[in-house]
Amino acid sequence: MGAKLLCLCLLPALLAYYIYTPVPAELAQPWRVMALCAPLRAVEHLSVVLDLLGLMHYMEGMRLITAMETVVVTSDENVTVTDTEFNNVPVLLYLPKRAPDGLRRAMVYFHGGGWCLGDAGMKSYDYISRRTSNELDAVVVSVNYRLAPEHRFPVPFEDVYSATKFFLQSSVLAQYGVDPARVCVAGDSAGGNLAAAVAQQLLEDPEVKTKLKAQVLLYPALQALDLDLPSYRDNANKPLLSRSLMVRFWSEYFTSDPSLREAMASNRHVPAEAGHLLQFVNWSRLLPAGMREGHAYMAPTPGSAALARRYPGFLDPRAAPLLGSDARLRQLPPTYILTCEHDVLRDDGAMYAQRLRNAGVSVTHDHARDAFHGALLFILWPYELAVGHRLCNRYMQWLKENL
Repeated sequence: MGAKLLCLCLLPALLAYYIYTPVPAELAQPWRVMALCAPLRAVEHLSVVLDLLGLMHYMEGMRLITAMETVVVTSDENVTVTDTEFNNVPVLLYLPKRAPDGLRRAMVYFHGGGWCLGDAGMKSYDYISRRTSNELDAVVVSVNYRLAPEHRFPVPFEDVYSATKFFLQSSVLAQYGVDPARVCVAGDSAGGNLAAAVAQQLLEDPEVKTKLKAQVLLYPALQALDLDLPSYRDNANKPLLSRSLMVRFWSEYFTSDPSLREAMASNRHVPAEAGHLLQFVNWSRLLPAGMREGHAYMAPTPGSAALARRYPGFLDPRAAPLLGSDARLRQLPPTYILTCEHDVLRDDGAMYAQRLRNAGVSVTHDHARDAFHGALLFILWPYELAVGHRLCNRYMQWLKENL
């Protein structure tokens, strides 16, 4: 009887602990934000326990999030959806059913999930791809690249690059009725990282004749050299992406060796000989004044050269597009960047916007002051958020006007 009574007392406390998450006052629908955070926190805590017990890798446990959201994607009255492969890389292909009025636009999309989670078949990604295809009369290729930790950098990049390069062949574009002058790459979070990296790499590939019309980067992760930016400090424990989780995603992209994760967590992973690269991520020069306010710049403390030699990926522009040279950035197409105020990745997108502007690229930097990381994806019941619809509408409007 005593044990049952204890459980009855503890259950409401545990439930309250998971549901109540302090959220910024600026966020709309705070209780709904708390409700969507609760299952994610539960999955994260479960993953930590399973990993500590040696029963399952942390990221395998976290994939419960992907499993809960993934659906069987089918065609509807407006769009035909095909599960196929481009150059042996799985993709979901969205084709409008209505008769085309000339050649169509096209988008190649890469989902987020920290290079370790996510699937093109998740409900939100399916919704966005389907809506883009229908509203823009566009062909959408949503790529299911291989994930870390089973497939570490550069495999995810190589998968998305291979699928994109295949699609950009003139014969393939003609097969799907695509205008080669109206193709873009897009992605959110880790997918935004991949989109930016693909856009840069295409510039130097003599086999690719098709030039991108645009790139769309939604709260992208763009560098892993300085993990003590103002946005990392301000939003270390904000929904839905904490600093510790982002550090885990970055480190798992390269290795499960805890020494890299520990070095990244203390911002002591860039070796002295790579110090010249810090100019490309120097937030004291690249961030607008409002984002720097209240923060003093401190360059990362030099780290182990041996560690960087073992895991050099974080110094590679294919993993950190902010490291691209000015000469390379100058050739990039018009760019849309969405950043959210309450997001550890806020400053990555803002710095890239400034670097692109400095290089003469046309940039639309859309900064949402009342949003958090991943907000764009919460547009379907039961976690529907008004801010998700608003951000999606703004992003779609830019595409209509610029693609």
